[in-house]
Amino acid sequence: MMASPVYPQHAGNTAIFSSTYRSLFTSQLLRSSYLSHRFENASFSSLKPDKLNTLCSYATPKPLSSSTKVYRRQRHNKPQEHKFGEKNRNENDPLLGSTSNVDVNVDLMSLWKEGKVKEVIECMGRGAFADYGVFVTVFDSCGSLKSLEMGKKAHEFLRRSPFAGDVELNNQLIDMYGKCESMRDARRLFDRMSDKNMDSWHLLINGYAANGEGDNGLLLFEGMKRQGLQPNGETFVSIFAACSSAGAVDEGLLYFESMTDEYGIVPGVNHYLGIIHILGTAGYLYEAEKFVDRVPSEFTVQAWRAIRNYARIHGDVELEDHVEELLVAVNPSETNGNKIPLPPRKNYSEINMLEEKNKIDEYRCMEPYKVGYDKLKGLNGQMREAGYVPDTRYVLHDIDEEAKEQALQYHSERLAIAYGLISTPARQTLRIMKNLRICGDCHNAIKVMSEIVGRELIVRDNKRFHHFKDGKCSCGDYW
Repeated sequence: MMASPVYPQHAGNTAIFSSTYRSLFTSQLLRSSYLSHRFENASFSSLKPDKLNTLCSYATPKPLSSSTKVYRRQRHNKPQEHKFGEKNRNENDPLLGSTSNVDVNVDLMSLWKEGKVKEVIECMGRGAFADYGVFVTVFDSCGSLKSLEMGKKAHEFLRRSPFAGDVELNNQLIDMYGKCESMRDARRLFDRMSDKNMDSWHLLINGYAANGEGDNGLLLFEGMKRQGLQPNGETFVSIFAACSSAGAVDEGLLYFESMTDEYGIVPGVNHYLGIIHILGTAGYLYEAEKFVDRVPSEFTVQAWRAIRNYARIHGDVELEDHVEELLVAVNPSETNGNKIPLPPRKNYSEINMLEEKNKIDEYRCMEPYKVGYDKLKGLNGQMREAGYVPDTRYVLHDIDEEAKEQALQYHSERLAIAYGLISTPARQTLRIMKNLRICGDCHNAIKVMSEIVGRELIVRDNKRFHHFKDGKCSCGDYW
């Protein structure tokens, strides 16, 4: 269009150019984005700040030259944007001292593009302008990184901004807190929100389900109905996730029936898969297989895939083979050529993250943190007295039983917990982040540990969050 005599005119021009910039934002076509901007400059005498913000497509993981040049040429516009933290502004700061609010905003987006979320939050703390888009990206990044402390700081900046009452931003905060396994903060925010929409309820219920607190999600749903709110299809997807988390099989089936009988909602693929997930998680594989008869033909392949996975998880080889035959008959590519489970590849730098308040310590198993060894030795004795028996099936090496028990005792997550117990105040919750799936023996051991030490131990592996408290885990021993 730009190469032709067709020129975008009048009221539609902002949308046209904004769409162009957005389409280039995640691509490598920086030159095209730059030419698009030059064309627009040739067409219009001035650029408005709301349109300028889309030029963050210049903000690639390179020096901030292109983006800041554009914005600093527009300083004569003097946009009336929000500032907060003025008393903390440092005029000698290279990011804050010589730029307008819009300049700073694109610099913040550039830092975010480089993965420097911590630096973005530090700049906001020094008084940098943050617009709606900055808050969106920061909350999303904090949730993805499971960084609770950075998320709380960003939340505080939002509370002091004109966007504090924005429903969508608060919804994103609820989602962030759920991903950071802090449902207490998510619920506190939810209760304080003056304006809520259906997404607010769904995100909180999903957060409860993901963190093994499905019972609280079901209670929230009942409270939602008492307020006269009408659930929709997405609501029931969240409810089925909560039922699966809580092991509430009967309740899940009743909700499925009420979805059509009371609310007239036609079940979709996610609703059918939600019921199969409830049944499969609880080990009701026969019932899940029978439930497929109610699934419309266009969804049966997804349903059988789900049942095959649950049969594999629960060790029902006969059902797994039967389901695979059905799938292969429909789609030959569904065959599983690797039926014999292979031992996992060696991980030479297994990482454990022990997160305290305002502090994260990182350890690698190739550099044992000796400080926690003595504490763990004492704990091992207490665990034996409490009835813990090592499950040596999880040791794949061909060694004798005693050596297997010794190998299990010093898995990295146990060492991280031991170190946390001696380096944090009594009764403080410990958060452990692990990049591998927790083994079954460690899962049993940490349940016993939580009862002995009287603390909540939260372990995040590559599957889900495990909240260990009073000898129980939120996952219900299924993960």
